[in-house]
Parts: sequence; structure tokens; C-alpha cells
Amino acid sequence: MAKKVQQKEMSVEEKLRALYDLQLIDSRLDEIRNTRGELPLEVEDLGDDVTQMETRIKKIDDEIKDLENEIKSRKEDIKASEALIKKYGKQQDNVRNNREFESLAKEVEYQELEIQFSEKKIKEFNAKIAQKKENKEDVQEKLDQLKAHYEIKKSELDSIISETEKEEDFLIKKSEEFASVIDERLLKAYSRIRSSVKNGLAVVPVYRDASFGSFFTIPPQRQLDIAQRKKIISDEHSGRILVDHELAEEEKQKIEELLK
Repeated sequence: MAKKVQQKEMSVEEKLRALYDLQLIDSRLDEIRNTRGELPLEVEDLGDDVTQMETRIKKIDDEIKDLENEIKSRKEDIKASEALIKKYGKQQDNVRNNREFESLAKEVEYQELEIQFSEKKIKEFNAKIAQKKENKEDVQEKLDQLKAHYEIKKSELDSIISETEKEEDFLIKKSEEFASVIDERLLKAYSRIRSSVKNGLAVVPVYRDASFGSFFTIPPQRQLDIAQRKKIISDEHSGRILVDHELAEEEKQKIEELLK
């Protein structure tokens, strides 16, 4: 409730000063973050690539494990078939007629075919395992290189962040502090303009008869209105909020002292 009263009691000049102070703080934050360039995104992308490649290696390991289990199962099948062949061989020694002998011989032949089939599958599985292990080595080599590159880039980013972390934390708090005294309508307008321009400048001074960064001349009467600080005036070309050069210099010195 007290915050609303405070905002109501602010004069237009005080609002303009608060807006420009906020702009100076946010611009300094932009400068700090711009020093990182595309590095944060690059580090994030590399981290995602590392995760994807690690997942790929895990998948290969799982496939190898499945094939090894298949080999184990086939070897057990061979043992079972060998046991049956041995059993049928003993039974052939005690048959009473040729019909029983031939029936057992067919069972032996079937089990021998089963053994051959299992041995064939084991060879196929071993060939697949060898191929997958070779593939895994290639992927692992790429992963090792990718991890090394990721660690270098992450170290670069961490170094940049650590150099400016204290100042950035201070600026974030000050940005929130200055924003808290600006009424919601003005703050929304400020944020909207900031997000719509490349350099993030929503509040700019009049410099050499034009708004800062613009080549469009501001008429003398409008410059006079801006200098009187009686109302919030926007640049008709860019939509930016305008402040007079004198106010801008005063607030710039104030913020510079604050940042020291």
C-alpha cells in the first residue's frame, strides 16, 4: 500500500530520473552479459551433445549385453541338445527293433541340427558384438574429444562469470530496487520498448537536437517540453522515452558514483 502512495507522489521529473537510472543499470547489465557472447548457448549445446553421446554409448552397451545373453542362452541350448544326443545314444543300444532305432536316430539328427543352428547364431551374435564394440570405440573417441572441448568452453564461461559475478549480483539488486519505485504502467512500457530494440535502450537523452542513436531532428518546441520535465515524452520514430541531456548527465554521474 505504501508503495502505491510513494509512486503517486512522484513528480514527472522524479519518474524520468528513476527511469533513466534503471536504464543505466540495465545497460550495464547488458554490457556484462554481452561479454559472454554466444558462449552460454555454445556451452549448453555442447552439454546436450555430451549427454546424447553418452546415451548412445549406453544404448550400445545394452545391445551388447542383450547379444551376450543370447549367446549364453544358445550355449545352454547346445548343452541341452548334447545331453539329449547322449541320452538317445544310450537308448539306441537297447532298442528292440529297427523302427525304434530309426526314431531315435531322427531325434539325434534333429538335435545335431539344433546345435548347428545355435552355433551359427552364436557366430552371428559374436560378429555383431565385435561390430558394436568397434562402433562404441569410435563414439567413445568422439565423446572424449567433445568432453574436452566442453570443459574448455565451460571453464571459459565460468571464468567470465566469476570476474563479473559480484558486480552483476549488485546490479540485479539495484535494477529491482529502481524498478520498484516506478509505477506499473511506466515499467511495462519501459520493458516493452527494451525488448523491441536491439540495444535495449528504452530511455535515451536528447543529444545534438536528436534522440541518442537517431538522425531524426527533434523540433525546438518539443525539445523545450522535454527539458521542462513536465510530462513523459516519447520519440515519435523509435518510441523510446526521451530525457533532456542535462538530466541524463546528472543521473549518469550519480550511477557512476554508485557503481564505484
